[in-house]
Amino acid sequence: QAQLVESGGGVVQAGGSVKLSCVASRTLFEANVIGWYRQAPGKQRELVAVVTPGGNINYADSVKGRFTISRDNAKNTVDLQMNSLKPDDTAVYYCNTNSRRDAGVWGQGTHVTVSS
Repeated sequence: QAQLVESGGGVVQAGGSVKLSCVASRTLFEANVIGWYRQAPGKQRELVAVVTPGGNINYADSVKGRFTISRDNAKNTVDLQMNSLKPDDTAVYYCNTNSRRDAGVWGQGTHVTVSS
């Protein structure tokens, strides 16, 4: 079954770090752009970072210099290292492919809470 599973969330103090992991089934991972998204309470879901199969990366302006996305094509994983966290980073974080995103298909996500 094609799926992506997020993990690694939790509660962290402002200024701290958290690493999220996304494991994808091979059918979803291969040749697909994988992005990390987040949805804060009362706000729309937004793109945080994205990585192509070839390793090209883009970040939202709000996380540049603090977050790092990485892709392991051998393990079918995409990680998101989040440093210097702020309370505004509190959200449910999701990983997804472009096609699933456009189809409105999302996984459970993983919660990140940054306390001040």
